[in-house]
This record gives sequence, structure tokens and C-alpha cells, in this order.
Amino acid sequence: MSAPVEVRRHDDADLLVGDVASALLDRLEAAQARGEVPQIGLTGGTIADALHRELARRAADSSVDWSRVVFWWGDERFVEAASPDRNARQAREALLDHVGVDPAHVHEVPASDQVATAEEAAEAYSRALREHGAGFFEVLMLGIGPDGHCASLFPGHPAVHATDAIAVAVHDSPKPPPDRVTLTFEAMERCRAVWFIASGDGKADAVARALADEGSVEETPARGVSGEETVWWLDEDAASSL
Repeated sequence: MSAPVEVRRHDDADLLVGDVASALLDRLEAAQARGEVPQIGLTGGTIADALHRELARRAADSSVDWSRVVFWWGDERFVEAASPDRNARQAREALLDHVGVDPAHVHEVPASDQVATAEEAAEAYSRALREHGAGFFEVLMLGIGPDGHCASLFPGHPAVHATDAIAVAVHDSPKPPPDRVTLTFEAMERCRAVWFIASGDGKADAVARALADEGSVEETPARGVSGEETVWWLDEDAASSL
């Protein structure tokens, strides 16, 4: 059974990013001190990019051995590998290229110039998780869209109802690009920690819907993900409708 949801509010986005960075480094250090090789799920977007850059900035002062961290993504845009729309490219440029990761521990969703369809990409990503995954994420980081989506699980889309699958293709996304690959709810519920990170008043209504006592996952998919620990990291603008 998941623990109660925790909400952590910060005066602004910079303080939010700093707090998340500190908590993630602490968590990775603790896992490695236990002799584990922690597996984490990254997300994309503006606040994630700021977080990745902050983690890279602090790398030299941290005892985290980044070569002993395994990286996945909650979702990915099905575009060419070099596209700036790729969450993986964003993470590489901001973090992974700067901290001495083991390339064998970075598991990207195949790109559109590597496989023919988003379905093939989802199948390959699912195989990789079955083969190389630990069975759970130490931390899965997620954003939330103004419509309440998380990863690429959008309100009213078929992927919200996917079962018996790790990752699935998404088409006709309401947010470009239209073709994507996303982890399913079933894959994302195997987490020691789920961390939602949101900044800006454009997210306030969606955050309030996600945290409301009543509401549906169909309308607000972010309601459907929780871990043994679930934390919503918010700046005051994103928290303004709570």
C-alpha cells in the first residue's frame, strides 16, 4: 500500500530545483552505500532541464558514483535521435555527458531513425526493461501538463487504459510531436519513490485536480501514479490552487 502523498512547496523555481537536486543526490548516495546500483526514471521539460543542470553542477561535490546509476525515461518523443525534442538528448546535454555515466546504463527509447514505428520502439523499450531493469525504480521523476497528463498518458487517450504492457505507443498526442512512447501505469507503479515536479501557474489547476480528494484518472492521468513514497515538489505558482 502506498504511503500518503507529500506536498513540498517552495517560494520559487530555483529553490524547488535546488531542493530536488539535494534530495536526489542524498537518495542515490544512500542506495549506493547499501551496495545497490539505483535505477531512476528521468523526465523532460523546462524544470527537468534546470534540475539536470543543477545535478551536473553539483557532481564534483557529491559522492554519487554516476557510473553506478541506471537511467530510464518515463516517456519519449518518437522523433529522430538528434532531434531537440528528445527527452534523452536534453538529459544528455544537461547532465549525462558531464558526470561520467556508464553508456551501458543509459537506456533510451529507440528513435524514429532507428526503428520504423512507435510500436516497435515501445516493444524494444519493454524488452530492455525486462532484461536490464531492477523490477522497480529507486526514483521515478515525472512532470504534469496543464491538462493533467504525466509521461505521455493523456486524458482520454487509449494508453491510459493499457494493461499487461510495460511501454506502449501513443499517436495523435494533443501536444506535439504526435507520436510518442510511454511507460504504462502498471510499469510506473513499481517505484520506491514517485516525484512529481511542477513549476509555474500554468500547472496550478492540473496540480489541484491531481491532488483533489475526488476525480478520475481518465480526466487527470497524474492521479494514477504513486510509489511507496509519493512527493509533489512544487513552487508557489504551481501550488497556488491548492
